[in-house]
Amino acid sequence: MTYAGAGLLLVLVITAALARLKPAAPSVDRSTIWTDTVKRGPMLREVRGLGTLVPETVWVIPAATDGRVEKRYLLPGTAVKAKTAILELSNPQLQQEALDAEYQLKGAQASYEQTKAQLQNQLMDKRTLAASVSSQYRTAEMVKQTKEQLRANGLAAELDVKTAEVQAEELAKQNDLAKQEVETFASSITAQLAVQQANIDQKRALHELKRSQVAQLHVCAGVDGILQELAVDVGQRVAQGAPLAKVSQPTELKAALQIAETQAKDIQIGQKASVDTHNGVIPGHVMRIDPSVSNGTRTVDVKLDGSLPQGAVPDLSVEGTIEIERLADVLYVGRPVHGDPESTVGLFKVVEGGSEAVRVPVELGRASVNTVEIRKGLQIGDQVILSDMSASDNSDRVQLK
Repeated sequence: MTYAGAGLLLVLVITAALARLKPAAPSVDRSTIWTDTVKRGPMLREVRGLGTLVPETVWVIPAATDGRVEKRYLLPGTAVKAKTAILELSNPQLQQEALDAEYQLKGAQASYEQTKAQLQNQLMDKRTLAASVSSQYRTAEMVKQTKEQLRANGLAAELDVKTAEVQAEELAKQNDLAKQEVETFASSITAQLAVQQANIDQKRALHELKRSQVAQLHVCAGVDGILQELAVDVGQRVAQGAPLAKVSQPTELKAALQIAETQAKDIQIGQKASVDTHNGVIPGHVMRIDPSVSNGTRTVDVKLDGSLPQGAVPDLSVEGTIEIERLADVLYVGRPVHGDPESTVGLFKVVEGGSEAVRVPVELGRASVNTVEIRKGLQIGDQVILSDMSASDNSDRVQLK
C-alpha cells in the first residue's frame, strides 16, 4: 500500500507540472523566411506601378463626309507622311452634288456677265440720250444769244427772243436731268452687279466645299508619324465625323502608369520618376494625375526626359517608379508582406541569438516601395521577419531552425 500511494502521488505531481507548462513553440525553417535589420538614416519614399508607353499626341482622322470604304492601302504600324494615302472612300451622291455645284457656279458667272453687258448697254443708251440733250441745249443757248444780239440791234422781235430764252431754259433742265440719270444709273450698276457677285461667291463656296469633300474621300495621314490604328474595314459605311484612323509620333511618348489609389494621394505634378522599359531606364517627371479612380488605381502620366531606347513603341509594357520625398533621418526597415503604412502590426523579432523569434507590436509610419518607417516597437539593430507569418497567427513565439 505504501508503494502504491507513493506512485499515485508522483503521477499527480507530474500531471500538475505538465499542465502548467506552456505549449511548445512552433518551428519555422529559416530557408522559407527572409529578414531585415532595423537601420537609421536617410530613406527614399517611392511608389511603383505598371503601365504602358502611349503617344503624347494622337491625331484622329475623321470622315469628312458620309461614304463607303473602297480601299485600304496600309496596316497599323506603318510609317506615314502627311500626304500618304490611307483609305479610299466613295460617295456617288457627293460626287453628283459637286458636279451640280460646278454647273451652278458656271451659270452664276454667265448670268453675271450677261447682266453686266445689259447694264453697260443701258448705260451707253442713257449717255447717248444725255449727249443729244446736251447738244440741243448748247444749240438753244447759241440761238438765244444770237436773238439777244439781234434785238439789241433792233433786228429781232421781242417774241422771238423770249421764245429762244424759254427753249434754252427748258433744254437746260433736260440736260441736268439727263446728266443726273446717267450718274444714278452708273452708280446702280455697281449695286446690281454686287448682288450677282454675291450669288457667284455663294456658288463658288458651295463648289469648293463639295470639291474639298470629294478630295477628302482620298484619305491621307495629314501628319508625319506612325499609323497607330485603322478603325474601319473595306465595304464598311461611315458617317461624317466618324473616326477612320489614328496617327501618332513614335518619338513623342509618355508612360501611363497605374498607381494604387492609396499610394497616388502623395504624388504631385513635377515629381521625379524613372521608367524601366526592360531595355533601359529613362528619367522623367510627373506631368498629369488622373482625378478619377478605376479598379482601385489612378493613371499617372510621366513625361520622358531621356532618349527612348531601341524598341520603345506605343503600348510597350513598362514599370515606373516615382520619387515622393527624401526623409533625412528616420528609423526604417524592409517593408513586411503584411503591414500597411500608418498602422500598428505584429512583427516577429529575432531573439536568443537567432534561435527564436517573438511577436512584438510595431507602429509603422510612412512607407516606400521596399522600406517602411518605424515609429515605435523596434530599435536600431533589431532583426525582424518580413515574410508571411500568417501560419503562426496563434503563436507569439516561433523557433527558427
